[in-house]
Amino acid sequence: MTKKIKRVFLIVLDSVGIGELPDAADFRDEGSNTLKACFDTGGLCVPHMESLGLFAIRGNEYGRHPKAPRAFGCFGRMAEASKGKDTTIGHWEIAGLISEKPMPTYPDGFPGEILDEFSRRTGRGVLCNRPYSGTAVIEQYGEEHMRTGDLIVYTSADSVFQVAAHEEVVPLEELYRCCETARELLQGEHGVGRVIARPFVGTPGHFSRTSNRHDFSLVPPRDTMLDLMEREGLDVIGIGKIYDIFAGKSITQSTRTKSNTDGMEKTLELLKQDFKGLAFVNLVDFDMVYGHRNDAAGYTEALNAFDAQLGCFLKEMKEEDVLILTADHGCDPSTPSTDHSREYTPLLICGDAIRQGVDLGERNTFADISASVLEMFGISNSIDGQSFLPLIRQV
Repeated sequence: MTKKIKRVFLIVLDSVGIGELPDAADFRDEGSNTLKACFDTGGLCVPHMESLGLFAIRGNEYGRHPKAPRAFGCFGRMAEASKGKDTTIGHWEIAGLISEKPMPTYPDGFPGEILDEFSRRTGRGVLCNRPYSGTAVIEQYGEEHMRTGDLIVYTSADSVFQVAAHEEVVPLEELYRCCETARELLQGEHGVGRVIARPFVGTPGHFSRTSNRHDFSLVPPRDTMLDLMEREGLDVIGIGKIYDIFAGKSITQSTRTKSNTDGMEKTLELLKQDFKGLAFVNLVDFDMVYGHRNDAAGYTEALNAFDAQLGCFLKEMKEEDVLILTADHGCDPSTPSTDHSREYTPLLICGDAIRQGVDLGERNTFADISASVLEMFGISNSIDGQSFLPLIRQV
């Protein structure tokens, strides 16, 4: 008899790419390989992911291959079918929605008419308005912002409209309202993937961003895995910024996190609770704290710390649980760029209902995850992607 699956824990290691995609040159990402950049520091130690098959994935030949049995998880690599390399598009594709068109980016800053209306509605002026590093922009404009009260608006190579403000100058609730205003304005041809509140504290020369970041995403244009599961009465639990990425759509329960460690602690707590459905987890520090700052050593330490918590998670999994580990894009900390990189992502799966050591090869889209999860719960669908469940299900 086929073993029952009651809960799926889908953990996204934000930006942990594993090598350039064939079209990486179109995104100026030739040679990017986030995981290898960490391996090359000499400090990478991830025995639990290794045991699941991390270094058995095609293209990861630089790592140690686990001895027979080859792995106790199933493993493969995933190509992104969507036209982009950002968090929103990556997560939407994981959830079964391939984006045929790229979201708009603004390498020269946002149009004057957008910013004029933004200022009119918020009552505050605008500083910067061009692509910038998030830490550098507050050092460059923070003092003027504190003096004038004008909002620091900037972007990156991704489809984002970011608003930075000092928490003592612009209270958090006002900053969030300003971002909601920007979200209302940025629709249609200017429909950026995310409007992001970037609060900070400190004094000139000593500014630092806080954990009160908040993302305001576009609503997915059609149904995702989350919608189909919620309609079937299943739990859809978001941990980290999942609620923000999907604009809250079909999330039945949400928990914010302060760090990767906090996110995994909350996921471990959820293991002890009784629910039926999906726990969708995003661990953003890999990307936000290390990838964008080109901190390969810090990125490596973060992977090691996650792997240690993963060991605890694997010990506590129940008989009807399935774990899926993946990523949404890359962010190679060893390249000159501080932006996301167009890379393959890892796919690691384990659980009592899952066979051991199955090589899933290369999947054509992240959406294969959603197709597989929906099949685990017996939900018929026409979602993007093809289920790999028949290849890995334990009977």
